[in-house]
Amino acid sequence: MLLRVPIKHCKNCGTAVVYRIPDDGDTKPRAVCPACHTIHYENPLNVVGTIPVLGDKVLLCKRNIEPRWGKWTLPAGFMELEESTAQGAARETTEEAGANFEMESLFAVISVVRVGQVHLFYRARLLDDRFDPGHETIEAKLFTEAEIPWDEIAFRTVREALERFFEDRRRGSFDRVHELSIV
Repeated sequence: MLLRVPIKHCKNCGTAVVYRIPDDGDTKPRAVCPACHTIHYENPLNVVGTIPVLGDKVLLCKRNIEPRWGKWTLPAGFMELEESTAQGAARETTEEAGANFEMESLFAVISVVRVGQVHLFYRARLLDDRFDPGHETIEAKLFTEAEIPWDEIAFRTVREALERFFEDRRRGSFDRVHELSIV
């Protein structure tokens, strides 16, 4: 069950929409404007972030915002218009951690079906251990795998990405993109 507020009014003309299967051959009910006939599609939101690493440590950020205030997460957030997924992940890492880093390859694509989101995590190589967290972060801190506060991780997607990251590191290879779904 999707947890989004349904569209109520047409973005083009402001008329109240009706949910029905459009007459264009579509097979799903959509928000359709009875006045201007615009079809409004509801698509997943992209969350983009990084797994920043320095030596054997991963950078986590303690959240200063809801949801999950005070819990630890990877630097990540909603992708903005006019940026690529990698650009969004880099922006979020800069905003939330104030980290100095180089972007590396895409690491994981995690569909969170229940809330209509797709989380994309890139690997990032930290250039130093100096951080200047933004207002959304209480603290940015490096952790070895053994030090990670697993019971205080904010989101399942972060836990899944971290678990796969450490598995790949033990395996000695980051030769694949992990794709999974959380229902």
